[in-house]
Amino acid sequence: MDGKTFDKSKLPSRHVTEGPTRAPHRSYYYAMGLTEHEIHQPFVGVASCWNEAAPCNISLMRQAQSAKTGVKEAGGTPREFCTITVTDGIAMGHQGMKSSLVSREVIADSIELTMRGHCYDALVGIAGCDKSLPGIMMSMLRLNVPSVFLYGGSILPGRFKGHDVTVVDVFEGVGMHSAGKMSDAELHELECGACPSAGSCGGQFTANTMACVSEAIGLALPGSAGAPAPYESRDLFAVESGRAVMRLLADGIRPRDICTRAAFENAAKIVAATGGSTNAALHLPAMANEIGIDFDLFDVAEIFKKTPYIADLKPGGKYVAKDVYDIGGVPQIMKAMLDGGVLNGDCLTVTGKTIAQNLEGVVFNTNQKVVYPVSNPITPTGGVVGLKGTLAPEGAIVKVAGMKTLKFRGPARCFNCEEDAFAAVDARQYKDGDIIIIRYEGPKGGPGMREMLSTTAALYGQGVGDKVALITDGRFSGGTRGFCIGHVGPEAAVCGPIALVEDGDMITIDADNGVIDLEVDATELERRRKLWKAPANMYQSGALRKFADQVGPARYGAVTHAGGKAEAHVYADI
Repeated sequence: MDGKTFDKSKLPSRHVTEGPTRAPHRSYYYAMGLTEHEIHQPFVGVASCWNEAAPCNISLMRQAQSAKTGVKEAGGTPREFCTITVTDGIAMGHQGMKSSLVSREVIADSIELTMRGHCYDALVGIAGCDKSLPGIMMSMLRLNVPSVFLYGGSILPGRFKGHDVTVVDVFEGVGMHSAGKMSDAELHELECGACPSAGSCGGQFTANTMACVSEAIGLALPGSAGAPAPYESRDLFAVESGRAVMRLLADGIRPRDICTRAAFENAAKIVAATGGSTNAALHLPAMANEIGIDFDLFDVAEIFKKTPYIADLKPGGKYVAKDVYDIGGVPQIMKAMLDGGVLNGDCLTVTGKTIAQNLEGVVFNTNQKVVYPVSNPITPTGGVVGLKGTLAPEGAIVKVAGMKTLKFRGPARCFNCEEDAFAAVDARQYKDGDIIIIRYEGPKGGPGMREMLSTTAALYGQGVGDKVALITDGRFSGGTRGFCIGHVGPEAAVCGPIALVEDGDMITIDADNGVIDLEVDATELERRRKLWKAPANMYQSGALRKFADQVGPARYGAVTHAGGKAEAHVYADI
């Protein structure tokens, strides 16, 4: 493929490279060492979320160099840039977590602004930690230039007392330590060995869930989500991603050609099939919003309800991402789903072929225990369940993968922030059968919709993961396990029912039938509503205040702009 085969007069980069009036612009490119030939080739943005905040992102710049090589080999001119990412493992359990979901919007916005400002023609996006994956895919759908997504890869499993462990085991170790079940020395040994390499958290937490989504929705090359971050094969996928984006540019295939309603359904199905993160029920609606597809929490939950759970992955199961890679990667999961009639094989992908065509040469590996055939699932319905009822009229979400009991009824114990709840849990100031409520942690109320992994992991570490439930208008880490319900809407900050719960109120949770009810009559709730006053929020300026002012309900993805339905133009067509 040669740059001369591309008609620059129809590409966005013509605005900065073509004609006498663009001589000043071209002078900048010469200053950076580009040749005249390179200036007149298509410009491809190579965006990564590289930083030194955490192991999730530390290998991304290396992979970006390989992606640039692929772009060059296929006749394009790569232009590398970085955007931010907030790493949940570092931000967890304190005020820093308020930045996490906000970062998804900043990532999408910053990529949009970089692409728009410099008129790039195509995009390769490389992501590591949780919010960076949907953030980059959102920008691809918003811009609609030919795009290929590449996951930076998972971390290698750690070892502790002869077992594979992940960072979630360390969070749960904190709970064990507080309960006297783990010594100082054991906790130190665990923390030192849990994360032995670069890469994102190894279980089927949010990063690996959204990595599976990237393949199932068609934005990533088949198999590209599988190799752990340190493996050299990941760099080969980066080269191929650079080549692939040039093929898409030549063939005129754009993200919105790929991400149809059926593709979003495939994405939701792989989340359910793998017992993936509840955060996917937030990110898929946000991605759909970019192109004006109606796909909210209830649409996602309806698909979850019909999809068998077939991948035995942590935190609910036994295995980690490297185990999936060792048996053949995400294509093995997708092959099992396709053979079982669960996956729509007609959807287009970044290879230029359909999912069914991509999987033609894949044979399901029967000599392994990580992924089950659809005919013999772990459970007949998905590992994630949507709930609705008098406590959550706009819905809620719970991960049930690995849970034995799907019904719970108990008295409420209310907290107005995570710190207070964690302090009570750490001091074991609760009773078996309690339902802990953590509110004012929603998108507006937090602001930022924090994850509650520190609290849920402490409960599990104390041995009460199946004896205490937790409900929040905030979120949970993909690593959370136990009876933990998030995304309750309307949130407390807008006086949703969760704001009106009082200590001792009885709550019923039925994940079999998708119900979550507050057992308080309407008259009493109305009395409480008239007396309700939101607690003071110290975030009255800066990015968090801006997010709180703009963000919508969790049901629709907690997005901050009107999306595809309000579009008057698409960047790719400028």
